[in-house]
Amino acid sequence: MVNVVERAAREHIPVVILDSPVDTQAFVAQVATDNYGAGVMAAQRMGKILSGKGKIAEVAVEPGAASAMAREQGFEDGIKKDFPGIQIVDKRYGGADRAKSLNVAENMLTAHDDLAAMFASNESSAVGAAQAIKSRNAKVKLVGFDWSPGLLDDLKSGLIDSLVVQDPFRMGHDAVIAAVDKLKGATPLKIQNLPPRVVTKEMLDDPEVQKQLHPDLDRYLN
Repeated sequence: MVNVVERAAREHIPVVILDSPVDTQAFVAQVATDNYGAGVMAAQRMGKILSGKGKIAEVAVEPGAASAMAREQGFEDGIKKDFPGIQIVDKRYGGADRAKSLNVAENMLTAHDDLAAMFASNESSAVGAAQAIKSRNAKVKLVGFDWSPGLLDDLKSGLIDSLVVQDPFRMGHDAVIAAVDKLKGATPLKIQNLPPRVVTKEMLDDPEVQKQLHPDLDRYLN
């Protein structure tokens, strides 16, 4: 089946893909987070905070969500490769829904009373996992992905150990630049993977972290 990107290409309409990959090569450029690398970063953080041993669970997104699946695969590969003392004992899907993520996180906490930590692979998964841990007053560490005001509050309070964050502002900025370059006759880099960043409570006052979390939109909008 021909997808919308391929149909556009047939009409000589250049397409720049933003954030989540599409199963085709008929695009001009793809600007996204290095999601597999982000998962590996989460695994490294998990290994550090658990000193390389313990049982953990994953609050995943949903089968077929390419970007989240890449994060989860990177995390699982990173744990398997570098931390043989850490066991991933459960993985359930929250469907990119906060309430469902809360429910699956609670179920995993019930099923495994010896969990040391959880990894949540997107914003809604992290919110659900954080709520489950908080409601049960569980001594379970949490490494999440993405951020929102509520997640930053949980990071500040210590409920969340760390967040692997993307740079959506730069993602959008670089996608526009790629489109403009194409229209001007240039050939933009086809695959542009942006580096993620692990953010802990201690890093929140770092100017570079603040710039990424709170970009100066007025500079571009006014």
